[in-house]
Amino acid sequence: QVQLVESGGGVVQTGESLRLTCAAPGRLFRSYAMGWFRQAPGKERERVALVTYSGGGTWYADAVKGRFTISRDTANNTVYLQMDALKTEDTAVYYCAAGPWPLRIGREIAYWGQGTQVTVSS
Repeated sequence: QVQLVESGGGVVQTGESLRLTCAAPGRLFRSYAMGWFRQAPGKERERVALVTYSGGGTWYADAVKGRFTISRDTANNTVYLQMDALKTEDTAVYYCAAGPWPLRIGREIAYWGQGTQVTVSS
């Protein structure tokens, strides 16, 4: 069952920016931490950025720290991933997820979106 809907992916050049959006049902959004994950072809899905259910705490993978920013808009039941200074290695399908902190795959993930493709070319 799809609980989250991602949008905002696309094809960009290195150094450009994208903002991903994840829309969630209110009951889910206000109850769980949220996170962005990504999966490149032939690779395992990995955590990219997390935000607590209150929005007061965040976590970023080392590979994106300083370039990506996660935030949540409680009024609109939406979580964002602002991606700046994109690199070719950021190319992947990006997924939104919800669940208890720290949202480990196979552990705390309760809901997944269907993903949105981000392609960074040089």
